[in-house]
Amino acid sequence: MERQAAGGQPAHQRSNHKQIKPHIMEEWVGKVYTTLCIIVLIVTIAAIVYFVASRGLSTFFVSGVNVGELLTGLKWMPEGDIPMFGALPFIFGSFSTSLLAALIAAPLGCCAAIFMTQIMPGAGRRVLQPVIELLAGIPSVVYGFVGLSIVVPFLRSVFPGQGIGIAAGAIVLSIMILPTITTIATDALAALPFGLKEGSYALGATRWQTIYRIVIPTTLPALLTGVVLGMSRAFGEALAVQMVIGNAPHIPRSLFESASTLTSVITLSMGNTVNGSPHNNALWSLALILLAMTFVFVFVVRFLERRNKQ
Repeated sequence: MERQAAGGQPAHQRSNHKQIKPHIMEEWVGKVYTTLCIIVLIVTIAAIVYFVASRGLSTFFVSGVNVGELLTGLKWMPEGDIPMFGALPFIFGSFSTSLLAALIAAPLGCCAAIFMTQIMPGAGRRVLQPVIELLAGIPSVVYGFVGLSIVVPFLRSVFPGQGIGIAAGAIVLSIMILPTITTIATDALAALPFGLKEGSYALGATRWQTIYRIVIPTTLPALLTGVVLGMSRAFGEALAVQMVIGNAPHIPRSLFESASTLTSVITLSMGNTVNGSPHNNALWSLALILLAMTFVFVFVVRFLERRNKQ
């Protein structure tokens, strides 16, 4: 006969209660910790958006600058007798360098991913993937120095001009976003169902026919997701582009003329302005444009992810 506890419960029931309570406590602590982390994340994002938006909108509500003038104006003279805040050259420079970088890096990254997953998965991942990961860890200032030492002299010797400009910035950015595109494309291609390729081979298709008729169309939304994320990084890059683009506040007539981007003008001018001045507020408006474009890139990525799941 089992011994009864003082409360009338057997000994083995008391031991079970003692074992269950720590698990309940751990689950409660985990839920509270996760909830606090989510709250901190949401509050941080909301604070950043509020701070940038409040400072950026001061250009229109405090300094009296017209929205159309900022977005479509061609002259940027914030310290002149008649201040002019035309940011179109910077917007054009950011979009042109990002698009050209994506056009250069997307084929290279997708081909590298196809090589590592479809053609030589063993040797490709053993040799090529560490190289791609090494590119991802290089600081942006190093890319800038490489651009000044190699890319700019090469463009100067082959094309007219000084070598600095949109083309140099796009080439440097394409190397910087190559690991992002390659990594996402590799993960997408590696997750492709094996039976899909085997069915194509069973129907008599060659490896290349399977790749460009089955593999690429099936994983196209995921591949485009990598390209959009790469463009997002290129759009927000400042230091490397600033070192090779020339930082001229006008719309270039060719790829080999000096230009400027939103990030470069912010980094060059923010430290030389007075807090609350029209010039300072205009720079915050440029930062607001960058933040808005980041949200656009995120929405595009989410849309492509939903297409990929469908």
